[in-house]
Amino acid sequence: MSTLDARLLKAHERDDKPALVALYTEAAECAAAIDAKAFYLTHAYVFALDIGAPEATSLQRQLKELGRM
Repeated sequence: MSTLDARLLKAHERDDKPALVALYTEAAECAAAIDAKAFYLTHAYVFALDIGAPEATSLQRQLKELGRM
């Protein structure tokens, strides 16, 4: 398991939504495949919407650029 995976799991255990936005965004940046990038961005976007995070706008734009919205 990667360090990022472990950090994601811990953030889920704590229900730390701001951390989940950041960590899923980080995972998207590290993803080599477009589908993986979109998967992580979608998760980051959902958590951002849930907490009203300003990152939601950027995440939505990135998903649109990938043709996922």
